[in-house]
Amino acid sequence: MNCKELFLKLNEYAPIELSYKMNERGHHDNSGIIIDCQNQADKILFCLDLTKSSVAYAIEKGCGIIVTHHPAIYRPIKNLLDEAPVLTCAKNNISVISMHLNLDCAEFGIDHYLAHGLGGRDVKILDVLGDRVGYGRSYTLDKTAGEIFEAYKQEFNTQRAMLYGDKNKRIIKVASFCGAGLGDEEVEIALKNGIDMVVSADIPHHVLLHAVESGLTVISCSHYSSENYGMKKVAEHFCNQLKEKIYFFDDERFA
Repeated sequence: MNCKELFLKLNEYAPIELSYKMNERGHHDNSGIIIDCQNQADKILFCLDLTKSSVAYAIEKGCGIIVTHHPAIYRPIKNLLDEAPVLTCAKNNISVISMHLNLDCAEFGIDHYLAHGLGGRDVKILDVLGDRVGYGRSYTLDKTAGEIFEAYKQEFNTQRAMLYGDKNKRIIKVASFCGAGLGDEEVEIALKNGIDMVVSADIPHHVLLHAVESGLTVISCSHYSSENYGMKKVAEHFCNQLKEKIYFFDDERFA
């Protein structure tokens, strides 16, 4: 399989048009084919980020394509030094595809798996972009805040999370936003939808204050743990769909 053929498969799963729609909402993205070495690959690596470590793992396993969640090139770059991961990929004939905001919003994307990993029932999309796609999820749980917090750490294999609020408070409705998805606007959306708890990562202090002062319980998790779980599920899906060998790179530094 070459890079363009894989991108078409990925695009069926998480249409690139979703990234364009998020761009129209003011979100920056750079999803799609980042490096096309026009090579054939029988081994493919999925990972959250293109780093020195993930590229070294791809080289070790003989992978000809890397699929990242976060864009391998996010904004215009001024130079490419010898150890730059994108340059290392090019030198080693490794193509790179990034599937970012489109994969966040896909029907079975990163936001979907954040909600379902927490055991959410009656899951609904908060910011609808189309049929069964969009950003943010709301759902019911009916557990105490402490129980949800401990379940998150266990299911998402992390201790890098913080709970703000009474751990004994009964939580019925939860809203989650993968990655750095919680801003003042999302807090207002949660309040309008009768949400008891919000779950997200990289929450700015003023947003956290706004949420807690408004009566919301908050789980502030790491960006990595909130998204790596879903990216691994996506890799598992393609492991069952493609004849090529699929690998996944867990970066234990951020787990």
